[in-house]
Amino acid sequence: MNNTTIHDLRITVADEDGTYRTLLESTKAIPWKIDWETKKFSYIGPQIEKLLGWTQESWLTATDWIDRIHEADREKTANFCISQSIDGVDHEADYRALKADGSFVWIRDVVHVIRKNGETTELVGFMFDISERKKMEDELLSLNHKLEVLALQDGLTGVANRRLFDQTLKTEWFRSQREHQPLSLIVIDIDYFKQYNDRYGHIQGDECLIRVAHALNNIPLRSTDLFARYGGEEFVLLLPNADLNSAIEIAERFRAAIQNLGIPHEASKAKDVVTVSVGVASATLASDSEPASLLAEADRMLYQAKELGRNRIASK
Repeated sequence: MNNTTIHDLRITVADEDGTYRTLLESTKAIPWKIDWETKKFSYIGPQIEKLLGWTQESWLTATDWIDRIHEADREKTANFCISQSIDGVDHEADYRALKADGSFVWIRDVVHVIRKNGETTELVGFMFDISERKKMEDELLSLNHKLEVLALQDGLTGVANRRLFDQTLKTEWFRSQREHQPLSLIVIDIDYFKQYNDRYGHIQGDECLIRVAHALNNIPLRSTDLFARYGGEEFVLLLPNADLNSAIEIAERFRAAIQNLGIPHEASKAKDVVTVSVGVASATLASDSEPASLLAEADRMLYQAKELGRNRIASK
């Protein structure tokens, strides 16, 4: 709001014939004026009652304004406006204003500080109802959050995807280096999955992937562990601060859980149900190592498990 507008408001409030006052009071913006020395309202537009339910006459001092700010916003908003007013700085503040019925609306207060001889003498401003805009902003934030979640989620199985795994591996890798803690990785591959698709079809193949992912994702883990679909029929589990023995125990639970699902797989050479081969690697990281080295070692163990007959675990 520019100085000309504020100047017009100052004329309006003092206007004797009421022309400017009538004009302002017909708008949705609610004009107000406070004497800085007494902290008393010398004017507030009658629109305030329609918006908040508090009568025009009930706005006596700045304390009434502070008391009618939502408690979650009260201290921050009041402190900001007071400090800016003392410094003579025009400012704006968004906050939740309490209504007389106990509900609230979002308000934007636009404040102009009037000074004489270097001292603040009056505050003049407008209140605007920005509830609809805040609602749209909240909906947009919620949508953006959902999009961010979807961007890190595998579209078929609903578990974390490779993008999130790659980001987390890098983060945990450097954390392990700093803290000199082990970092373990489990790589899981569904045995003879190409043959499964050939035998039962890709729709049934997708259903198999979903069942495997859900079974593995439902095995209790720590909040710091990350289970993800790496691609195709391959899944990974990242285990920060877990040594090789701990990782092997979890890998065996994974292997057994999939076999116990009992999903028929007549084309498998390992067993007549769907099984998985598992590679496990663990390391206490050297400062010159790279995240790809752990993944490469776990992959090497996975292929070893396959060479040994599948439906088993290989580790190092």
